[in-house]
Amino acid sequence: MTDLEYQALLLSVKVGFYTVLWLLPFAIFFAWLLARKQFFGKTLLDSVIHLPLVLPPVVVGYILLVVMGRQGGLLGAPLHQLLGISFSFNWKGVVLACWVVSLPLMVRAIRLSLENVDIKLEQAAATLGASPLKVFFTITLPLMTPGLITGITLAFARSLGEFGATISFVSNIPGETQTLPLAMFNFIETPGAEMQAARLCILSIVIALLSLFISEWLNRRAAARLGVKI
Repeated sequence: MTDLEYQALLLSVKVGFYTVLWLLPFAIFFAWLLARKQFFGKTLLDSVIHLPLVLPPVVVGYILLVVMGRQGGLLGAPLHQLLGISFSFNWKGVVLACWVVSLPLMVRAIRLSLENVDIKLEQAAATLGASPLKVFFTITLPLMTPGLITGITLAFARSLGEFGATISFVSNIPGETQTLPLAMFNFIETPGAEMQAARLCILSIVIALLSLFISEWLNRRAAARLGVKI
């Protein structure tokens, strides 16, 4: 592998890791909110969360640029001026773009798993004096482990494959924002670089298959511990 390909691989894994890390608490909260609570505006919230699934990724990237851009962004400009925080044209912007497009996938997986948790178990624990937080961390969270594993895998894989929102928001800068899909796009556009493009294609397939294999293995282990047949 060339240095450019190696940098793209490391950046993709780094982005996937931080995307999952920052996404997980928000996804759990939104999934719990949508699965367990009834409130005004629930349908609207659900629609907004799932909007990145139906919007073209380029549109998502453009919206991020307008909102989080360092110069003129509705939130990005104040953040840069007051706190020195910038998401434009650096790897943090790639994480933000992947966070947005991966949110509906993780929320949906966790919500489906949460809806399958028997609420009577939570109620029984509450009647025995357990606090809501203790019920959640000792009863609900372990029972929704399969959904967590699926959501993490989907978010990580989606981050590895993100292209449109990333290139629209933070451009394609080697060593800074150039992930595997962006590096592959460069090679496809470069005459005589077919082998490099093919190598990155194979590498992407291997990483995706490995992620799915690990997810399935962890799901089976979790199901065995919970006494569920899959």
